[in-house]
Amino acid sequence: MNQKQNAPKPWQFDLEEYIRQGEAGKAEKSCAWKTAIGLQDVDGLETSAYLLETAKEHIEGYIDIDTARKRIDSYYETRTERREEEKGTEEADRVAARITQILSEKTFQFSPAEYRMIHKRLFFGIYDHAGMTRTYNITKKEWVLHGKSVFYASADSINATLEYDFGQEKQFSYKGLSLQESVRHLAKFTSDIWQIHPFCEGNTRTTAVFIVKYLKTFGFHINNDAFAEHSWYFRNALVRANYNDLTRGIHATTEYLEHFFGNLLLGTDYELKNRNLVIDDGFL
Repeated sequence: MNQKQNAPKPWQFDLEEYIRQGEAGKAEKSCAWKTAIGLQDVDGLETSAYLLETAKEHIEGYIDIDTARKRIDSYYETRTERREEEKGTEEADRVAARITQILSEKTFQFSPAEYRMIHKRLFFGIYDHAGMTRTYNITKKEWVLHGKSVFYASADSINATLEYDFGQEKQFSYKGLSLQESVRHLAKFTSDIWQIHPFCEGNTRTTAVFIVKYLKTFGFHINNDAFAEHSWYFRNALVRANYNDLTRGIHATTEYLEHFFGNLLLGTDYELKNRNLVIDDGFL
């Protein structure tokens, strides 16, 4: 995979206009769509012009989010002739609409069950295994690791590990921590549950949606530009937070993820460049 550019995409300019107009309802809906569309980049997927037009109708108040989601699903269900290359666009469109719907809901429960349900809602009808934990072990070649893979949780330990990590987080007290310390801890928790990789596909998007919902329970204002413009950096930062090769002096670090979370939550302006996350060729 080649390094992706951080230049704004045309849809970002279209949706940004609603934010500049300053109408609270339109701005909130536009921010949700920006996050949802941007998150498709973690798997190299791009949404269609039809999805953008549907998003605009929702933002402008002509249709509600449930109608927007159903319209996207119906659009693909009624198309009898679809080329193989359109499958990625279909997934991106459907999942983006579903992410927007979930982010617009004022509901949340901190639990592995909620985590699994988000995956099911995002990928129902797209993956046969939506909402189900994987039953086999996996590896994934990573660009920032020059083709090497993170060690993910074994299939046999997924449920127990999820319960443990969620249990530890539920008992953790943020009282007395500075905002920076809180963000550092939240980045580590995000890294830990992502490393479990409980699903066959769609782990990063599911984790991102879950974490955004979780962060809102703390009263954080989410800077949606972080996911809209840097979602692939988010994934690569998760990779670097979970990769060690001590024989070559490579250590897992949440530094990059903390930079992303700083921009997301604290208004910092760290440079989020994917090239900065690539391990040095000299280590290989």
